[in-house]
Amino acid sequence: MSQSSALIRKLRTTTDLDDDDIAAIERLPMVPRDIPAQEAIVREGDRPGQSCLLVEGFACRSKTADQGRRQILSIHIAGDIPDLQSLHLKVMDHDVTTLCRCKVAFIPHDALRSLCRERPAVAEALWRETLVDAAVFREWIVNVGRRPAPQRLAHLISELRERLRLVGLSTDDEFQLPMTQLDLADALGLTPVHVNRVLQVLRKDGLLEFRRQVVSLSDADRLMRLGDFDSLYLHQNPAT
Repeated sequence: MSQSSALIRKLRTTTDLDDDDIAAIERLPMVPRDIPAQEAIVREGDRPGQSCLLVEGFACRSKTADQGRRQILSIHIAGDIPDLQSLHLKVMDHDVTTLCRCKVAFIPHDALRSLCRERPAVAEALWRETLVDAAVFREWIVNVGRRPAPQRLAHLISELRERLRLVGLSTDDEFQLPMTQLDLADALGLTPVHVNRVLQVLRKDGLLEFRRQVVSLSDADRLMRLGDFDSLYLHQNPAT
């Protein structure tokens, strides 16, 4: 399996890429690197000359407010390029950090620009990815700002299940999630104590178990209903 396999699988779901497009993606110069858990891939204020393709593992975008309080803005999985916008926005305005040990591949910006000029369908696919990112940000604003705590967590779990399934990393009822309760709290705008209480409630209600960084769903449909989850904003269907 190549370093770009998950990316290609995701892009081909919604964009008509031909064999030459795929070959061009696979020819991109990529510098692999293993990065430990809780380490910055790129920091706010950096001026990167490369973008990072997540090959294995989980990472997050975040901003840090006063007194060191962190807000996680999005979760990223294999196949994502979480700092793709640095191709055009020269200065990073947030951090990208690993949540667990990750394998990443750094792609020089010059190579990405050349690819986009030479392969318009690939450029379209990458542009679409940035638009989907924006859609996810909008949904997260609603989730943190307007939904009660159990709904917030149910919505986040439902989203990750759908996204992981797209790249072949989840079943209907189980997937890995290497996040601590503090990580979940930072993603949901809650305290770790509150997250613990919500997990207990969802467990007692027979909806999910979260043990040893594995989420097991007892009733995924009911969890999605609780979270008011509609996958439209993920735009995983070619028609959307």
